[in-house]
Order: sequence, then structure tokens, then C-alpha cells
Amino acid sequence: MTQTLTTATLNRSAAAASISVAVLLVALKAWAAWSTGSTAMLGSLADTMLDLVASLATLIGVWVAAQPDDDKHRFGHGKAEALAAMFQVVLISISALGLAARAIEQFLSGARTESAAEGIGISILAMAVTLALLAWQRHVIRQTGSLAIATDHLHYKSDLLLNLAVIGALALDQYAGVAGADPLFGLAIAAWLGWGAWRASHKAIEQLMDREWPEEKKQRFLEVMARHPDLRGVHDMRTRTSGNRDFVQFHVWVDPTMSVRDAHKVMDEIEARLLREFPDVEILIHPDPEGLVDEEGIAAEDVLRQAEATP
Repeated sequence: MTQTLTTATLNRSAAAASISVAVLLVALKAWAAWSTGSTAMLGSLADTMLDLVASLATLIGVWVAAQPDDDKHRFGHGKAEALAAMFQVVLISISALGLAARAIEQFLSGARTESAAEGIGISILAMAVTLALLAWQRHVIRQTGSLAIATDHLHYKSDLLLNLAVIGALALDQYAGVAGADPLFGLAIAAWLGWGAWRASHKAIEQLMDREWPEEKKQRFLEVMARHPDLRGVHDMRTRTSGNRDFVQFHVWVDPTMSVRDAHKVMDEIEARLLREFPDVEILIHPDPEGLVDEEGIAAEDVLRQAEATP
């Protein structure tokens, strides 16, 4: 329970920090976009405004995900993080499309920026603030593995490149006299946002679709199980992740002459071994007499034997 509380507190602190940073950056970039007329700066402002909305969604997501199991959500509320991440992906995609349209319009009209010093100064300040936020988010992600915070982290990592792009666009347009540099940089930022949304959507979709654990993680799990001398085989193993919680269920084969009491003892010992190595996993074990197979296809295969045969 203490670990859960610590995880929830860290996630909420990271979400609150990102909201504070986003509010500050929106104010600064709104002034810079107005004073420079830069499409690239406008794109950076649009991205930061969406970061603010997305960070609010992240705060709600991690708060809901931290709620304890109840009679209507027996597996917890972890998927709230994946839903928050998908909401962020939608916002990023909308931002990218809107910015691309604006950049094309500005390029065709031949519009130029009005001032560079203010925009460059604001961009440098924004990068310094963003670097501090990223450092804290990385710490929280290492401690909690939060999907929502990781997706939020992606937004702010892209902000560093966005601010560099703004600086480059303003410098080329105002100081080097390169016509069209600003909208072209704006279009590049739109493409970057779209690519980031595409990448960020994968992990959230995998959680919502209950994708199996990575193969190497399943192999380590089976290796720990295989150490028990009374275990004769494992089949119908199913795994999934919800938020920062992992779930696994499987059937194990034991000696058919073993009493129910002894079989139960074996299950407890297997579970204890696994929890020492995988402390945050919820485990459900079903014992079967050796050789009994009620399933068909892949569920009937002995995954323990397959794992032992894998080099």
C-alpha cells in the first residue's frame, strides 16, 4: 500500500509540474507569437497549449489510475492512463494538422516575421524551463513506469526541438533574409508532431488491447517458475499490463497423486518465488494433474518446456 501511495504521489507531482510549466510557457509564447508574427512560434504556442490540456488529462488519468480496486473495477483503474495517453495523441494530431495548414498558407502568401530578438529570447527561456521539467519526469518514470507521464514526457522532449526550430526560423528569416524559412520550419514542426503522435499511440493501444508482455519478460518469469521441483509444466499462460500494474494467469501441472492441500502448498510456494522477483504482478494460478489438457491450440502448449528449449 505504501508503494502504491508513493507511486501515485510521484505521478501527481510530475503531472502538476508539467501543468505549471505549460501555463508559464503559454503566456510567454503567446506574447512572442504576437510580437514576431512567426508561424514557427505560433506552432510552438499551439503545441504548448495542447501540452497544457494534455497535462490536465494526464493529472486526471494518473489520479483515476491510482484509485483502489472496487466492486465494479476488480482489476483496478490502470487503463485510465492509457486513455489519457490516447487523448493526448488526438490533441497532438489535431495540432499538427492545423499547424501544417497555417504553414502552407503563410508560405504561399509570402508572409515574413516582424521581429526576432523577442522570439529567440523566449525560446531559450522555454528550453531552460523544459529541461528542468524533463529531468523530474525522467525520475518519476524510472520510479513508476507511468504510461501517461511517459507520453507527457514525449511532448516536452519535442518542445526542445520545437524551440530550436523557432530560433532557426527567426534567425534565417530576419538575419539571413531567407524568404519562406519560417513557414517551412513550421511545416517541419507539424510533421514532427504527427510522427510523435504516431509513436505515442502504439504503447497506449497495446495496453488497451491487452497485449502480451514482451517475450524477454515472459522468459524471465518462466525461468523463476521452473526452479520449483514439483512443477511439471505450465500452459494457458496469459499476461497483460494495465497502467503500472501487471497481471498474469496460468495453469500448472503437478503430480496427479498429490493431495489438494499439498497442491495448494505448491501454488503458494510458486507464487512467493515469483513475487520476490516480480513484486508488482498480480498472479492467478490454476493447478491441473499432469497431462490433463482441457484447452486447444496455443493454450494447450507447455510454455515451460518451450522456454527451457529456447537458447
